[in-house]
Order: sequence, then C-alpha cells, then structure tokens
Amino acid sequence: MKGLDKLTTTDLSAWVQLAKTQTELGQVSDRIPKLALANRRWFAVHICCESRNYSQGDTACVFPLMSVIKPFSLLYLLEHLGSAIVLQWVGVEASDAPFNSLEQLVADKAYPRNPMINSGAITLADKLPGKNGSDRTQLFCQWLNQLAGCQLKLDEAMLASVRSSRSPANLAIANYLSQTGHLNHLEIALDTYEQICCLSGTVEDLALLGKVLACENDFLNSQHRRIVNAVMLTCGLYEASAQFAVKIGLPMKSGIGGGLLAIVPSEGAIAIYSPALDNIGNPVAAIAFVEALSQKLELSIFS
Repeated sequence: MKGLDKLTTTDLSAWVQLAKTQTELGQVSDRIPKLALANRRWFAVHICCESRNYSQGDTACVFPLMSVIKPFSLLYLLEHLGSAIVLQWVGVEASDAPFNSLEQLVADKAYPRNPMINSGAITLADKLPGKNGSDRTQLFCQWLNQLAGCQLKLDEAMLASVRSSRSPANLAIANYLSQTGHLNHLEIALDTYEQICCLSGTVEDLALLGKVLACENDFLNSQHRRIVNAVMLTCGLYEASAQFAVKIGLPMKSGIGGGLLAIVPSEGAIAIYSPALDNIGNPVAAIAFVEALSQKLELSIFS
C-alpha cells in the first residue's frame, strides 16, 4: 500500500487540528495591503490522489498563489522552449539569501540562482509568450486550467493592491537584470510577474495543478516534470529548503499568500492554505501539517 493510500479521515482530522495550533506562531504578510486582511487562523487542505481526494478546513477560501506559481511558469517555458534554452536564463542552485536578494544576484553576475526566487521568476516572466503582461497572463492561465482541470482566475483587486505597493526590491532586481542585458522588456517583465502571482484559486485548484507534476501523464514531457520537482525540492522553500528536504523529503513550494504545495511523486499532491508565515516566508501550520503527514505515512522520496 502506497503512503497516501494509508491516510484515513480520522488521522487527517487529527493532523489538521494539530496544525491549526501552529497558526499562532506565524504572522500574516503585510507586504501587500490586501494580503494583510487574511485571518491567520484560516487553514484548508486538499489532497489529490489517483484513487480518491480528501478535503478539510476552510476550503472555500480563494487565495493568490503568489510564489507557488513559480514552478508552473518554469514548467510552461520548459514545455514551450525546452530545457536547453530555459536553463540558459536561470540556474538550478539553491540560495541561502532571502528570496528577494539583490546582493545574491549581483554576486552571481545577474544569472539568477534558480526560478523559485524573485530574480529567477522575473527573468522567466520576461520570456513568457504574449505581447504584454495581460496577454501573457491570460495565455498562461488558460494553459494551466486546460492542463490540470482547475479554475484559476486573475484576482484584479489583489493585483491593484500589489501595484499600489510595488516592491522596491523587485524593482531593483528588474533594473539590474535589465542593465546587464538579461531582460528584454523591464516593465512587461515586472507587470507579467505581478499578474501571474495574482492568479488565484482554492486548495483544490492548487492540488489539481500539483497532481500534474506528481503523476505520469500524456500531456507533459517526463523530463520537464522531473526538472521542476527537483528544483522544488532543493529551492522551493527558500533558505529553509535543505532543512525541509531532510525533515519532509518532498518537492514543495510556498508563497507569501499562504499557499503551500507538496508533491508526492507517483501518488498525488497536497495543497494547503494557511496565511500565517514564519520569518522566511513559509506558512508555519502548513509546513507542520506536511511534516506530520510525511513522517507518519513515510512519504519522503528517500524512504
């Protein structure tokens, strides 16, 4: 019996309750005004397996994917352009600096460490197909929804809030990338990045996206899936990635909107929404939940 097949509704409820006690240890991001309105006690989980699905908590909540979208912009470009081209633009090395570090980018001579940090994601946003940010976001969103059977939508109110408080760090990163010849269109790159981060959905939508990465399918190149999962394992939780690769052993990606996606290769995906974050930017209760699940069900890819 596979790991997720051993899951029972009773155990799931117990782990959800345990995780909810951890929400008090985190803080909701106030970097974007509309994100700051979230209730830090919200917690929702959807687990999408080949045989059955599980849902518990505040599953009706719709939230912006923010950085959880990053593995999928990488996947999109790999599928459209191939790894030889895409990996010329971004690396696959972990970073021990914060996700919005300009210093790291300068030290690396404008070659972003990986696509899971902002410099890498802005670089890839510059390369998405489409004539402007709105066109690129619409094409990307349609592709994801068709691929995974999910219903992501652009949250216009969240986008307005992001634009009203544009990150100085992201602007500095984009300026440096542009000055060093790594961006074709600075404004379009930043606008595209901000828009795709505001693609929003429920935990079920996120789990459906994750299942595409977890399970063999006829739609995606297997090598591209492997690349994305490997980069998520080593880079998806920022500076804490190595720590959680040891503790949990699953490809994962977090976002400051409170989303967390964990991939259980060949089995399914675990999607969580919990807006209370630690000081690195990872959702505290969501990480605690996946850690308990992984250890009890022996989900680690190294098991």
